Amino acid sequence: MIGLLSLSGLMLAAVPISVALALTAVVIILAGGDAILLDSLPQQLIAGIDSYGLLALPLFILLGEAMSLSGAGRRLVGLAAVLVGPVRGGLGHVSLVANVMLAAILGSTVAQLTVMIRMIVPEMEKAGYPRSDAVAITAAGALLAPVIPPSMMFILYGVIAQVPIGALFTAGLVPGALMALAFFVVIAVRARRVPYPVAPPALPGTRRRALRAALPSALIPLFIVISILTGFATPTEAGGIGTLIALLLGLCVHREMRLADLPGLFTRAALGAAVVLFLVAAAQLVGWVLAYADLPARVAGVLAQAASSAVGFMLLLNVLLIVIGTVLEPIPALLLVVPVVTPLAQHYGIDPIHLGVVISINLSLGLLTPPVGAALFAAASLSGLSPGKVASALTPYLAAAFAVLLAISLWPVL
Repeated sequence: MIGLLSLSGLMLAAVPISVALALTAVVIILAGGDAILLDSLPQQLIAGIDSYGLLALPLFILLGEAMSLSGAGRRLVGLAAVLVGPVRGGLGHVSLVANVMLAAILGSTVAQLTVMIRMIVPEMEKAGYPRSDAVAITAAGALLAPVIPPSMMFILYGVIAQVPIGALFTAGLVPGALMALAFFVVIAVRARRVPYPVAPPALPGTRRRALRAALPSALIPLFIVISILTGFATPTEAGGIGTLIALLLGLCVHREMRLADLPGLFTRAALGAAVVLFLVAAAQLVGWVLAYADLPARVAGVLAQAASSAVGFMLLLNVLLIVIGTVLEPIPALLLVVPVVTPLAQHYGIDPIHLGVVISINLSLGLLTPPVGAALFAAASLSGLSPGKVASALTPYLAAAFAVLLAISLWPVL
């Protein structure tokens, strides 16, 4: 309780979440009267990021920066536009297809949301879409980022739960496809009710030109997934090779990058990776302190009493994770939740790969779920709409996502 009050108070005081987590660990130690544990804090802080699997994180962040600067995102949106064709609500489908493509590059809901709202929402408004609908479609598409590989959340879960990251990437393919299909259905239904405008037909040769322009960029995520699935490369190696290919494309093929751009690109990637890794270290520190206090075992005992079967446990876990996801960012929530629920899930015979996909989707949905979803407020801020209006327009997409989540929770074969 003291730790929860400390973390809540620090967050309300606008203290960065990573610093708040580290200070909460100190508060818990002092409140428990085990001041001798303070001597081990620096060692535990470093141990929190002493993992080979975490090397993939900065490499995929660097890959996202390189793909963005090289013009890959714009080319993939152009390809999505000509692939969809002249259908009612076509630009909405274009937004979703582009989100699927970018999901294989960025791997982060908020990062993808930021890029796509700036890139495609103005175009949808010009075509005659209500701004709230355009933002809702784009925000829903951004939910695919943590599910379609490569995903930063899968990488972190794999490190914490000690399961193969490549297996998690494979497991995310079908759920990602199901979520995308569900969103396509919602757009098609909405297109007849609003109605959305019909996209103009593509000019002769446009498809060929768009495919030629986007093909090199589209091959990078394809290479990453195939190389991991075939065992040609580990996720860390695949991220490094993909980054190298993206840099060569930007410098030599697309020619939208210059050597002078590289220092800024590496600096942004390093700062982004430093923020995430310090967050990981701080959350692991809290986990170490809580484990010392035997809190995970006690929480697991409460959950075990509340759920009498694997299905009951998964349903209860979904509810808890959605609530947690509305309050905490996915990464710190993941770091705090996984050590507690993984042993209990094993008790019920739940596969850790299945558990990882369910947890990742849950915490991502929390980002867009009122009352505190961070991505919901980011979408509202970037679009100039009120959070309530964005949340209202998002309702059918969230309902579709929850339906897919329930199916994945109940039928592991998915």
